[in-house]
Amino acid sequence: MREIDNYFIQKDEPNKSCLLALRSIILDHDDVVTETTKWGMPCFCFKKKPFCYLWTDKDTNEPYILFVEGKYLNHPKLETGSRSRMKILRVNPNKDLQIDLIKSLLTDALNLYKNGTIVLK
Repeated sequence: MREIDNYFIQKDEPNKSCLLALRSIILDHDDVVTETTKWGMPCFCFKKKPFCYLWTDKDTNEPYILFVEGKYLNHPKLETGSRSRMKILRVNPNKDLQIDLIKSLLTDALNLYKNGTIVLK
């Protein structure tokens, strides 16, 4: 079993289903998106450059999507917290996913790489 699959399997419901749905949304969003693990977290990359991660909040245990270059993304649902570069989108695993919002943010995040705002090495 791959490490990334193990991450999802070990989660309890409803987080497991929520995280698996988010994983599917992210991977299906664009053919260039690939999946790996970094620091034990599911990491999604554009041309091998991480653009978002899935994780659960250590205090609330709720899932979130972390956008690596979140400082370039503007949406009232995104939280900066104490981060200067990254922003997160919290996801309530007990409610329907806001698919349109998630897809819109994924498009915006990927466009940062596609249009050269974020330089790929």
